[in-house]
Amino acid sequence: MENKAHLEITAAKQMKELMKQHFMELDEASRTKSRKIAWCSSVGPAELAMSLGFLVYYPENHAAMLGSTRTAMDYIPVANAHGYSPEICSYLTSDIGAYLRHETPLTKAYGIKEVPKPDVLLYNTNQCRDVYDWARFYGREFHVPVLGINTPRSQNESREHVVFSVNNQLRDLVGPLERIARRRFDIDEFREVLGRSRECSRLWEAVLETGANKPSPLTFFDECIHMGPAVVMRGRQEANDYYQVLLAEMKQRVENKVAAVEGEKLRFYWEGMPVWGKLRSLSELFARLKASVVVSTYCNSWIFNAFDPADPFASMAEAYCSIFIGQDEVWKENYIADKVKRFAIDGILFHDARTCASNSNNRYGMSQRLSQRLGIPHLVINGDLNDLRCYSEEQTVTNVEAFVEQIEESRSENVRRN
Repeated sequence: MENKAHLEITAAKQMKELMKQHFMELDEASRTKSRKIAWCSSVGPAELAMSLGFLVYYPENHAAMLGSTRTAMDYIPVANAHGYSPEICSYLTSDIGAYLRHETPLTKAYGIKEVPKPDVLLYNTNQCRDVYDWARFYGREFHVPVLGINTPRSQNESREHVVFSVNNQLRDLVGPLERIARRRFDIDEFREVLGRSRECSRLWEAVLETGANKPSPLTFFDECIHMGPAVVMRGRQEANDYYQVLLAEMKQRVENKVAAVEGEKLRFYWEGMPVWGKLRSLSELFARLKASVVVSTYCNSWIFNAFDPADPFASMAEAYCSIFIGQDEVWKENYIADKVKRFAIDGILFHDARTCASNSNNRYGMSQRLSQRLGIPHLVINGDLNDLRCYSEEQTVTNVEAFVEQIEESRSENVRRN
C-alpha cells in the first residue's frame, strides 16, 4: 500500500530511464565489443577512464541494487563459502556471490543476462581496502589488468603530500589505460569530462541543499535513489540535464512549501550507510512519525567541488582525497556540526553497519562527543548496508519511536518551563 505521508518525486520516472540507458549501453558494449569497459570503485578515477573512451561500470552500484532488491542474502553465503569472511563488506560478498551464481538483478530490471565484462579494473583506496580486494577478485576471474590509486585515510587538513602522491599516481595510469583503450590520451577531452563532473556535483549539491528549507522538499531516502546518476553517470551531460529537472522540481516545492513528509515536526541527520533493503520501510516509519531525515553524510559523498578543468590531475587528486570517509575524527565532527546547524537538526541517527567499519562513525565516541557539543540527542541504529541478518526491524522501530517520543517530550517540557 502506498504511503501517502511521503510525497513521491515526479522526476523519478526520468531518473529510471537514465539508469536504464546506462546499463543497456554497457550490455551492448559487452556483447558486441564495440566499446572498452572499465570497472571502477565509486570514488575512483572514472573521469580519466571516460576521457579515453571507456564506458564505466560500478560494482558498488550493482551491490546496492542487490541490497535494495533484497537478493543480497541469497549471495552473501556463496561468497562466504568461497573464502570471504561474513565480517567484511557485504557489498563485496553479495556482489561476488551473485557473480559466482551467474545471477544479477539487471535481468529482472532490464532483461540483461549478465554484468558487462571488464577490460580493466580501477580502484581507489580512499574509501577502504575492500575495493582493492574486490577488484583483485575480478582481475583474476576475467584475466584483465587491475590498476588503481592507493590513498591514505584518516587524514587531517594538512595533506598536501597525500594530494601530491595521488596526483602522480593518476598521471601514472595514463600509459596503461592508453594501451588498453588503444588510443592516445587527450588532455582537452579529460578537461571536458571533468568539467561535466564538476557541473554534476554542483547541481547535485544544490538539490541536497534544498533540504535545509522548512519543510524539507525531499528526504535522505529520496536522495539515496536520486543520487544514482551522480554515481554512475557523472561526467556525462545526461546526468547534468537530469539534475536540472530535479532541482527545478525541488525549488518549486520550496516555493510552494510542499513537504516531502506531511506535517514535518522533527528533522534528523543520517550518519553512515543506508540499510538498502529497508529504505522503504524506514521512509514510511519516519513519515508516520512526522519526522524528516533531511541531510546525510552518505548522499553528500558525490560532491567534488575541487574539480577544476584548468588543472585536471591535481584538482581530481584534491577532490578524491577530500571525501568524508578519508578524513580524521576532528574533521568529520566539524563537518557534521556544520550540517546540523545549517539544516536545523533535532537529532542524529548513527547507522552502525556491521560489515562497514569505515562508514560507521559511532564506534570511537563520536556520537557522544557530538551530542555533548551540539546539545542534541543521538540514536544508534544497528544494521548493515546489505546483510539484513544484522538488522532487527522490531528493535529499530521501537528505538526510533522512543527516540522521537523523548525529543517531543523534551520540547514540551521546555515550552512549559518558558
